[in-house]
Amino acid sequence: MEVTRFQPLPDAVTDLVGTVVTSDALHTQREHAAYLLDRKAHYIVIAKGNQKHLRHQLKSLPWKDIPLQDRTRGKGHGRSEIRRIKACTVNNLLFPGARQAIQIKRRRTDRKTGRTTIKTIYVVTSLTAEQPTPARLARLVRDQWGIEALHHVRDTTFTEDASQLRTGNAPRAMATLRNLAIGAMKLTGVTNLAAGLRRNARDSRRPLALLGLG
Repeated sequence: MEVTRFQPLPDAVTDLVGTVVTSDALHTQREHAAYLLDRKAHYIVIAKGNQKHLRHQLKSLPWKDIPLQDRTRGKGHGRSEIRRIKACTVNNLLFPGARQAIQIKRRRTDRKTGRTTIKTIYVVTSLTAEQPTPARLARLVRDQWGIEALHHVRDTTFTEDASQLRTGNAPRAMATLRNLAIGAMKLTGVTNLAAGLRRNARDSRRPLALLGLG
């Protein structure tokens, strides 16, 4: 979704009061945050390179003095991951309505190579410390990452962004069919979707069998 298309989407929703809106880093925009606050909604946004001053502020917070508030473990895609989260109340960030800053450290280990990488993510939210727990904040961020991962697969494997379908319900219908194909292949244990697509394309009976119709 392009930056200019952010507002028309929530405009279609009559009541956003109390809703928590998450988005990718592209939409970490002051105008978007102000819009959601005017609609009495909340936001959770990730600060990356497009918000350099905000990210600098977040990195400069005294994280070493802030206690660890949640830690989770997970496995998938051939790696194990530990996520550590810290959160603190803020009042002077360069972002409208910011009430909490969050630091998430992801420690990933490739189970085949044993190689470990650590990545630090900074998040800002209009939610106060009295609202969701740090664990809930971490889940909301992970849910957004899951959405981004699905869109990445649809674009890289199905070249969705290059599609010429622009009118009516056609884009939504095609996105649904792509999601169906991805979900069906993953349920059968396919890890390389591009290879799975090529295999199914070689025999018209295979897609039907994949869907339990053959």
